[in-house]
Amino acid sequence: MATTLYRIIKYGLQGFWRNGWISFGATAVMVLVLFIFAGLIVFGVFSEQAINSLADKIDISVYFKTTAPEDEILKMKRSLENLAEVKSADYVSREQALEIFKERHKDDPTITEAVAILEGNPLSASLNIKAKNPKDYPIIATYLNTQSLNGLVEQVTYNQNQLVIKRLTAMVDTAERGGVALIVILSIVAILVVLNTIMLSIHSTHEEISIMRLVGASNIFIRGPYIVQGILYGFAAAVLSLILIAPLLSVASPYVKILIPEVEITSYFYSNLFVLFGYQLIFGIGLGAISSYIAVRRYLRV
Repeated sequence: MATTLYRIIKYGLQGFWRNGWISFGATAVMVLVLFIFAGLIVFGVFSEQAINSLADKIDISVYFKTTAPEDEILKMKRSLENLAEVKSADYVSREQALEIFKERHKDDPTITEAVAILEGNPLSASLNIKAKNPKDYPIIATYLNTQSLNGLVEQVTYNQNQLVIKRLTAMVDTAERGGVALIVILSIVAILVVLNTIMLSIHSTHEEISIMRLVGASNIFIRGPYIVQGILYGFAAAVLSLILIAPLLSVASPYVKILIPEVEITSYFYSNLFVLFGYQLIFGIGLGAISSYIAVRRYLRV
């Protein structure tokens, strides 16, 4: 068994180097496939971070009546935090709201003078509520509009943000469905392209396969070297695809950061380099080995 395995690996390596141009063509095709595969992974992370960044900028604000007791507001805050749909509920007191208002308009002398001559604080206390998922905002809004809270609540801003929330929800759904569909389609295309490329490389040596068959070589011994070659195609393609994608991400990163400052594509890539390389190896080696096996079995009828 050890001798057979050694010979299979040896003949596979010899075939890989001997058929240089064929190996180059098959590897180039797999580099393109794995480049797209890695790009999809990075794009998936980018879209997820971008959507999360947008989601963090959206919330529901609840403004309370100036007569609402602070204890009741804090009690409502705790009840909201206990909801499974709520990510956070930040309380802004009337005094804090006034300080925020003064800071925001400190460069406007007219507003500053108007605030200074006020005898009381006209601003309301509020809760800024963020949902775990944009789809959960309608549930939270329904909870806030219950009759038991009408005596405390002056205004809920869900209606003003409803259009933005619906668009964000649609964006999340589209990104999820589109990403899955794209991966499935490209995977099928990749298998077909690599299969045909490897089939051509195997077909160029069909006479050797016939001779091996005539002298009584087993199916495993005949298939083995081609599967080894497929594995080598996948390994080389995994390395080269990451080498190609790294400089492209470095060039694209500043432009992405201008659009969404929170997204760090380059940092993600280098911090997860070994994980990405592992995915590339598994996908590339698996694709090469399976394609080689199918090509020999179906098209050369070993």
